[in-house]
Amino acid sequence: MPNTTDPRIDRLYRLLPAIYRMRDAEKKYPLQALLRVISEQVNVVEDDISQLYENWFIETCQDWAVPYVADLIGYRPVAEAGPPGNLKTATGDALNRVLVPRREVANTIRYRRRKGTLALLETLANDVAGWPARAVEVFKLLGWTQNINHTHIQRARLVDVREMDSLDLIDGPFDRTAHTVDVRRIDSHRTKGRHNIPTVGVFVWRLKPYSITEAPAYCAESAGPHCYTFSVLGQDAPLFIHPEPETDPTHIAKEMNVPAPIRRLSFDAYKERYYGPDRSIVIWAEGWPNIDSVQPVPASAILPADLSNWQYTTPRDHIAVDPVLGRFAFPPGQLPRKGVRVTYHYAFSDDMGGGEYTRTILEPSPRIIDGLSVDPHFYRVGRNEKLHRIADALDQWKQDAPADAVIEITDSGVYVEPIYIELGENQSMQLRASSGKRPTIRLLDWRTDLPDALSISMSRGSRMTIDGLLITGRAVHFTKRDVPGVAEEIPERVCASDIVIRHSTLVPGWGIDCDCQPMRPAEPSLEIYNVQARLMIEHSIIGSIQIHQNEVTMDPIPVTVSDSILDASAPDKEAIGSPGSAFAHATMTIRRSAFFGIVGVHAMALAEDSIFMDCVHVARRQIGCMRFCYVPAGCRTPRRYRCQPDLVVTAVKDEISDLARRAAAIANEKLRVTPQFTARRYGLPGYGQLGLDCAVEIRRGAESTSEMGVFHNLYQPQREANLAARLDEFTPAGMEAGIVFET
Repeated sequence: MPNTTDPRIDRLYRLLPAIYRMRDAEKKYPLQALLRVISEQVNVVEDDISQLYENWFIETCQDWAVPYVADLIGYRPVAEAGPPGNLKTATGDALNRVLVPRREVANTIRYRRRKGTLALLETLANDVAGWPARAVEVFKLLGWTQNINHTHIQRARLVDVREMDSLDLIDGPFDRTAHTVDVRRIDSHRTKGRHNIPTVGVFVWRLKPYSITEAPAYCAESAGPHCYTFSVLGQDAPLFIHPEPETDPTHIAKEMNVPAPIRRLSFDAYKERYYGPDRSIVIWAEGWPNIDSVQPVPASAILPADLSNWQYTTPRDHIAVDPVLGRFAFPPGQLPRKGVRVTYHYAFSDDMGGGEYTRTILEPSPRIIDGLSVDPHFYRVGRNEKLHRIADALDQWKQDAPADAVIEITDSGVYVEPIYIELGENQSMQLRASSGKRPTIRLLDWRTDLPDALSISMSRGSRMTIDGLLITGRAVHFTKRDVPGVAEEIPERVCASDIVIRHSTLVPGWGIDCDCQPMRPAEPSLEIYNVQARLMIEHSIIGSIQIHQNEVTMDPIPVTVSDSILDASAPDKEAIGSPGSAFAHATMTIRRSAFFGIVGVHAMALAEDSIFMDCVHVARRQIGCMRFCYVPAGCRTPRRYRCQPDLVVTAVKDEISDLARRAAAIANEKLRVTPQFTARRYGLPGYGQLGLDCAVEIRRGAESTSEMGVFHNLYQPQREANLAARLDEFTPAGMEAGIVFET
């Protein structure tokens, strides 16, 4: 069928004389249908000719043409970054965009003209790797005896213990204190040095800043009614800078130009640059004395402080803010009478879980009912919407009883209410956040005689989507809907429903304390009871999954996990399992994910580019395979291809024949390639990020030579290799430039 949405589809038909169009209408438009097919092919040829012109320019050319344009100006890809990806796949296209960055190609000639300048190294980090950076000439920080005829007052100074801000910056990218010489090279493949005469350090920040806008704060009642945290989950989380753009290409980045954690001393000295609308932090205190509830608390009322152990007593008419812990406190006798809202910035590696980032919205298609096209019903919930509660939208949905419905939350508020959804046959619902918003659903202990959860009952042909939400306090519970007096017409062995969870966070352990320890580590975040459905999880962070299925009457349910983290909160807990059974009755398909906890499933159709930190037990080993994964030794899995530590163990066996030495070497190699993470606790900025000391077999062990695990698609090894090669190319002769990762 031709694309009838193209406005050019009828241009040939409109050229016909009116008499032919009238005759064609009498015969139900067969001529129009023919000319539409011809017009579609004409449009394809015309678009292709237009695109040929666009492909002459780096700004408008297609992705496949970027390497060819680059070759015309003598640009050479970096061999150490790895081979190019398959142009026929989305993953291959993403890899090629990293290997040959369009922005770098566009600016290559300008780079050559600016070769040898310090600011160029920062620009390279942004354009080549996409990382904010600060370049530092380290020789200016070396301690040396100055010539009295040519003194540098601000250089080579001994430590002044009275300058607290300088002490706070020692060994960081903004260090101002003199150091003794370190003869090790900054680009060494072994132990890197830093302070040497020819050294230039390029400090980069890999974690991205994400905003939370006008969201309710969390009252830490256990510490006192005047104590609050910026995070709605109540954990201590450092606040990050909302970077200010650099307008001058020769400017060297300052602290306000990079997504670094906010320091207490810097916040105290430059409070107006951190606090206020369009800044890093804002607080609204409704009902606080002398404060308009519509306007934020003025900067003059903000008092930087250290709120460790909540020992600081805030003076009247002020709010104490600790950006390092993400805490703030009111005066004990001067509390807000209504709600407290905050805007702040946190840091994370990529767009995953519930967050205020732009994401693709999957709109449900119109459904044909009785020959008519019926659009889905939309119910918008939010502070500025007609509906203010999710329950109000559900009540309206029950009255309308549409075939397809979307409940969209349009703000980043917290919704504390019981939610029960019953989907009828062939009904579908999306419970989602607007793009760029992160609402929180906080589930409480509403009933004393029954467990509480976000409960969803599924029927034959129903579809439920949870998109862009953060859910805490209880689990999400899916059950089969039983209709009295109605028999099930289809066998239970057929998958009758769909469950989709995308870009959402189901908090591991139901919640976390101030130290990011799970509140209920033994409790699952997602439960599926006797629902014959397909479960799809994308770009999400989820706690333990428990699947309750009748293994006699039901086939294993298909479960697909991609670009996600499943966290059981402890190595001895189940990331995927079934109560009372060794295996969950499910067939897994896993791509680019990380699992913290035991995985016990019926079968694993495919697992690739993923990390399993703890035991994996698969009942049917004859089905499927695992490829380019890390799986602990001794696990029961299907056949494995190029997995770790299998490869290093095989290498040791081929190299060492003595059994005693071989056993010791194998143990050492297994320990060496065990994945290391910046943080394994949900709520910390580096959660799920591979550590800098992680073995290269893991950091470059995926099929595309990128890293295994959930952040595979960031292609950070390729970015690092590209940047290192370009720094070496554009650094002046005799100088050594090296990359220093700040986050």
